[in-house]
Amino acid sequence: MRLYFAIIFIALNSALGFGQEAEFHFLEKTTVKLGDFKEGEIAKHKFYFVNSGDAPLFIYAADVSCSCTKTKFTTEPIAPGDTSFFEVSFDTNGKFYWQDRVIVISSNAKKKEKLRIKLYVIPKEEEGN
Repeated sequence: MRLYFAIIFIALNSALGFGQEAEFHFLEKTTVKLGDFKEGEIAKHKFYFVNSGDAPLFIYAADVSCSCTKTKFTTEPIAPGDTSFFEVSFDTNGKFYWQDRVIVISSNAKKKEKLRIKLYVIPKEEEGN
């Protein structure tokens, strides 16, 4: 009889857990224009978000296409309803004119999220003009 109740308890508990999902909800636009920067400056921006799902959110990676773009984020689980951020920094050294970078976030959420920064880099030789 105990085994019967234990099996029912485990089955119900497992069924309830399947419906839980983590989910991103960004508190601002996911594409931002950072303005103009002189070559050699570091451009930074923080993207704030909330876990709007009903399960802890685990962020595994934030992939970028260029080593000039770096990200910082928590590796700790983010509880439902809690807020956190991605800090994106872009090194303008050796970069010129319009720059457009996409960051792809891998997590346990249903879909991958994308962040995007745009900025204009003024080359060193043009600064005096």
